[in-house]
Amino acid sequence: MANRTRAFSTTAALLGWYALILQLILTIQLAIDHDRSVPAALWQWIGYFTITTNVLVALALSASALGPRGSTSRFFGRPDVHSMTAMSIVIVSIIYNLLLRQLWHPQGWHLLADVLLHDVMPLLFLLHWWLVIPKASLRWRQVGAWQIYPTAYFVYALARGALNGSYPYPFLDVPKLGYLQVLINAVAILLAFVAVALVLVAVARRQARRMSKAFER
Repeated sequence: MANRTRAFSTTAALLGWYALILQLILTIQLAIDHDRSVPAALWQWIGYFTITTNVLVALALSASALGPRGSTSRFFGRPDVHSMTAMSIVIVSIIYNLLLRQLWHPQGWHLLADVLLHDVMPLLFLLHWWLVIPKASLRWRQVGAWQIYPTAYFVYALARGALNGSYPYPFLDVPKLGYLQVLINAVAILLAFVAVALVLVAVARRQARRMSKAFER
């Protein structure tokens, strides 16, 4: 069983890194086609919550595949870090499919990267979280700490936008919407993060109780 779960984590990690590298290559190609530099492409690539969250997903999956071989691996292998990552990648998929998918229609390799990052990896990571990660240590109070990451990204996105005038998502477009509306949008999305986190903790605690009862029999 352990070998099978590690094989699953390894396969999912490799697919996650592949999706990220593919999207990076495509971003660089687009930048070159529009007479922009490679550093500009890298700056654009790392500006999306989809990318930063998929990096967390790939790191968490890699930690599960490799085991606790160092401080970084131990950190990303923690159940609370996995659960925070699960919360974030679920929101990536929900927001993209509800608000952003209709804004563009990728083809070819762009479509592959799009589906991997927004659909396949969220599903794989949730399955990994459910099957592989022990959840008995999760607590309701951890939900608040998990919001540090999306909050930090919001500040990061606004700071980037203030520097170069480019915002990664329409609901964060300060020149068009104004700071007040952007803040309202951010609070609404943060509430969605909290809701997903609460569901995950509830599911995790129920799973832990059922497993505990199964071991007692």
